[in-house]
Amino acid sequence: MSTPLYRQIAEELREQIESGKLKPGQQLRTELELRERYGASRNTVRDAIRWLTTLGLVETRPGQGTFVVQKIDPFVTTLTGDPEAASGEDPRYLSEVSDRGRKPSFSPIQVEIQEASEEVAAGLWRPKGTEVISRHERRFIDGTPWSMQTSFYPMEFADRGAERLRTPRSIQEGTMQYLADTLEMRQVGYRDWITVRAPNGTEAEFFKLPSDGRISMYEIFRTAFDENRQPIRLTVIVYPADRNQFLVEVGEVPPPRPGGQL
Repeated sequence: MSTPLYRQIAEELREQIESGKLKPGQQLRTELELRERYGASRNTVRDAIRWLTTLGLVETRPGQGTFVVQKIDPFVTTLTGDPEAASGEDPRYLSEVSDRGRKPSFSPIQVEIQEASEEVAAGLWRPKGTEVISRHERRFIDGTPWSMQTSFYPMEFADRGAERLRTPRSIQEGTMQYLADTLEMRQVGYRDWITVRAPNGTEAEFFKLPSDGRISMYEIFRTAFDENRQPIRLTVIVYPADRNQFLVEVGEVPPPRPGGQL
């Protein structure tokens, strides 16, 4: 029995990918070009692309085309740590990534004054519609989009003296240290709530995710608490599952071995 044409097309493209002729991130010929090259119908070409997608060799981006998948070296984030240091706009992200020989970077911070959604209000124990300050940034590792993060603070903190929360500048000492210095408000712990969901349109575009929905998003809601056990910050971070892994350590354990061995 002869090999179906779609498999012949897919095998030839697969050979080009595995040999390096088609490089990671490179765009394949358009559907029309492939149809003309192989004398194939539209459905045959689409079946070939679908087969390559199933193998994890290519991904289709809406409105852009089909691209060779870029293999990403996952970054392992340790979720447990010092109860007085929560992830957010602080130096820990930079040092944690740099210590592992990776290059961190991030977008300029976007600041908005907005009414708290039901989700944000619940996280900060405030009524829905309460004015909050949101500080949003996008993070990269080795130039690859890695996470999107938004931290929410009650507007009253800025009104009481923490004015820098309202400015689109990085708070170099970390926002928790800044709140401690300006408002004598010290973080003593935090709680993580982790969910998994499909990416929305903005996330799919930023992270350059395939359109078939096979890559999910981790979403972490981290609430920081002060000495009075009151929430003082809600940080929402989204991570694509194809480039992020998480580590939870309890008690006295040695660091992970090189090469990802636990």
